[in-house]
Amino acid sequence: MTRIRHLAGALVATVIASVLVLSPARAAAPAANPAVAGTITVSAASSLIDVFPVIAKAFQKRYPGTTVRFNFAGSSTLVNQIKAGAPVDVLATASDATMLSAVTAGLVGMPATFAKNSMAIAMPADNPARIRSLADLARPGTLVGMCAVTVPCGVAGRELLARNKVSITPVTQELDVRSVLGKVLSGDLDAGLVYVTDVKSVGKRVSSVQIPARLNVTTAYQIATVGETANPAVAQRFVDYVHYSLSAQGILRAYGFARHW
Repeated sequence: MTRIRHLAGALVATVIASVLVLSPARAAAPAANPAVAGTITVSAASSLIDVFPVIAKAFQKRYPGTTVRFNFAGSSTLVNQIKAGAPVDVLATASDATMLSAVTAGLVGMPATFAKNSMAIAMPADNPARIRSLADLARPGTLVGMCAVTVPCGVAGRELLARNKVSITPVTQELDVRSVLGKVLSGDLDAGLVYVTDVKSVGKRVSSVQIPARLNVTTAYQIATVGETANPAVAQRFVDYVHYSLSAQGILRAYGFARHW
């Protein structure tokens, strides 16, 4: 009986060894994913200056060993910086048109839309010019600022004015939306065309006019890895995190950005 048990055990061991050697699943096992660790630089539109560091903090907690650094500016400026060779790993723009220019130039990979935004009128807290509507911006002597036409907030602002048949001559045209907001906060402007999220970011420091959705315009935010990234694993993981994760999307909602779907 003992001899039979030994023979049976030897037979089972032989069969298991044969399966392990011949099993297609074992032979075709995929290679391990590259380690998600290291530092990346994210060039992001100025309107993301409040929300992206919060998302980065959550990302770094989710992926210990990663560090996310930022470079904020107007979207078109960011694209030009990458064209000039700036060491950037991820690009996030405030419009699909600006991202398309980076795609066409071969600077980035496939972009993903991760949020939307719309326009608002910001005024100093005491609203000295008594702005109540878009039409009030056209009153003679009203000091209105907006973004330059080369950046997404400038394109959206002009589309907003055209849609509502309002004609103004801005006293300043800034290269990013936070510069417009800054001049409203300082009292240099009676009003500025900015994003809804910019108004939300400063709370009671400004007063504002919320524009009805049927009269407003929206802009789509897109994100992509830069082709020359030195850390493609972390860069792609950050792009996916911003676009897909409930955590990042929840943070974006909390800061006033609209869903991208």
